[in-house]
Amino acid sequence: MTEKTVVIDHGSGYMKSGFSGWNEPQLVVPSIVNYRPCRENPGPSSARRHLGLGIDILHPDTFSYPIQRGRVLNWEGVEHIWSFVLKKHRVKHEDTPVLVTETPLRDPMYRKKTLEIMFELLDVPALLLADQMEMSLYASGFLTGVVVDSGCGLTRVQPFHLGRPIRHTGKTLEFAGQDLSDYLFKSLFKEDSKVNKLFQLQIVDTIKMRKCYVPQNLVEALDYRQNLPSGYDDNNSYLLPDGTSVELTPMQRLAPEMFFSPQVFDQERPSVSQVVMDSIKACDAALQPQLLPHVIACGGNTLYPGFTRRLFMELGTHYSSYPNAAVCSNSKRNFSVWLGASVVAHLSTYKSEWMTRKEYDEK
Repeated sequence: MTEKTVVIDHGSGYMKSGFSGWNEPQLVVPSIVNYRPCRENPGPSSARRHLGLGIDILHPDTFSYPIQRGRVLNWEGVEHIWSFVLKKHRVKHEDTPVLVTETPLRDPMYRKKTLEIMFELLDVPALLLADQMEMSLYASGFLTGVVVDSGCGLTRVQPFHLGRPIRHTGKTLEFAGQDLSDYLFKSLFKEDSKVNKLFQLQIVDTIKMRKCYVPQNLVEALDYRQNLPSGYDDNNSYLLPDGTSVELTPMQRLAPEMFFSPQVFDQERPSVSQVVMDSIKACDAALQPQLLPHVIACGGNTLYPGFTRRLFMELGTHYSSYPNAAVCSNSKRNFSVWLGASVVAHLSTYKSEWMTRKEYDEK
């Protein structure tokens, strides 16, 4: 491989890309495309629509997510995003190989389509498809442990031993950041709200990032917040674009509790900590003591204040006989998949897994 490789980690919420060897992606864009009617040929067919990147502020209702819950629903949109990314990076390095991360589903049809787009439409010289969970493991610096990845569309758990996934132990929850956004969206805005939908989405994202947190004890946190005098805590209020102030309820501030107490929000599914415990339990008993010291938290949802500490507390309570149980995390864990792929791009152990354009043409 050449000195520089373009690394693309395309998730349900964001696309992260950049050159290998860096300690963070150089380009992070929402995984969103929009379809606008063409003035020359207005109409519903795809031939009469203009495909763009992101949300068009003049046509805020025309956007969509080409990837949802880890599944590609719109390959045209995916191709458009990849084309934009490679065009940006090829300004400095024209003929560069590409590494694309893929979900653990490893659908053969997805792989075939990815190869087709990269080699036939985007003309890349070489391509490597890398498992996202495996990349998160490498980013942590461990070879044995349990990766807990919670992003926009999915929350996934996968135990590893000596760099390889332990078969039949991985778990996936179709609950993640977008579900938290939906809850806040519905609780903050009524159907007849006069606030523009684009601004509503921005408000929800801002509140999630700046106001929400995971309590260590839900009952105590609710009791404390419900007894606070109005206006006592500035973090309880949010200023809307029209100048009016919204007072956030205790449950809105504590919305990430959904990951740990889904029944409180009338959701019939296991908690994140329960899924981690089930995944570890599915492993051989002799391996479990090696896995518990390296529970690796990654993905954007694990950045909520209190998330990793709460996960550690609940695992510690369940595995009280294992005092060395630990939850590992770093400040850039929302980029863990990309960071791991950035390292793997130059590992000699992956050399045989690269496919060149010549090999693709021959096969």
